Order: sequence, then structure tokens, then C-alpha cells
Amino acid sequence: MPAGSAVVKKALSRDMVPLDKPRPARGAKAPRGNWPANPYAQDCPTRLVLDRIADKWTVLLLILLSRRPWRFNELRREIGGLTQKMASQTLKGLERDGLVSRKVTPTVPVTVEYSITPLGRTLSETVDALRIWAERHMGDVAKAQTQYDRTKA
Repeated sequence: MPAGSAVVKKALSRDMVPLDKPRPARGAKAPRGNWPANPYAQDCPTRLVLDRIADKWTVLLLILLSRRPWRFNELRREIGGLTQKMASQTLKGLERDGLVSRKVTPTVPVTVEYSITPLGRTLSETVDALRIWAERHMGDVAKAQTQYDRTKA
């Protein structure tokens, strides 16, 4: 590189797992496979995966898709508050991560159907357990929030 040239590093977008092997963080254990075994390290790719699956739209979409294939607009109608933009972004990310597959049928208008992949199915069981926990404990959480708000007011 010529003298005086600046090197600009582009930050990874939120949903990109780096293709090259990241450097292990100081004090990290030996890597398993290609990735460091320390998700608490700032540069650990595990955080990118956790960021994807911790999203409410991801959770709701994976649960529905684990039941049967869905068309795009069916998913939007089924999940209250899910905008077209968020549905599109989330489904594209899930497809990129290998959790969802997309099938386009050349009809008029074009039919797009989404289904869960075998990898996505392994995750859907885990996120469905989160939904069940939330349903069972939403009253307890609301009660704790009320108590907290009273003591902090």
C-alpha cells in the first residue's frame, strides 16, 4: 500500500457473521471449530447469532413457521404489529442464516411461501419455550413492574 493511504475498515452490519476467523479475546478458551468459545468477548460471532434470535419478530416468525409453511401476507396478518418492512427484513435475515427457506411460485401475482429449515426447527423448539414461559409468567412480571414503579416513584 502506498505511503499516506488510509485503510478504512467497514463495520459489519448487525446481521452479518464474518467470513474470516475472528481473533479470540484476551483470556478466551481455545476455539471450538472456527469460532472462539467466549460469547462474552466483544468480537465473538456468537453475539451476532444471539442478536438475531433475541428479536421478537424472529421468535414469533420461527414459532409460526415451525407449524407449517406460510405465505408472506399470511404471516403479516397473523402477527399483529409486524410491518411489511420488518417482516421482509427479518425473513431475509432468517433465510440468510439458513433458518428459513423461501419458495417463489410464478403465479399472477407471484406467490412467496416461507418454511422452516431443519436448522431452524432445532431453534424453534427453544424459542417456543420462551413464548410458553412469557405466557405463564406475564402476570408475575407485570406485578413486579408495578411494585418496582411504586417504590421508585
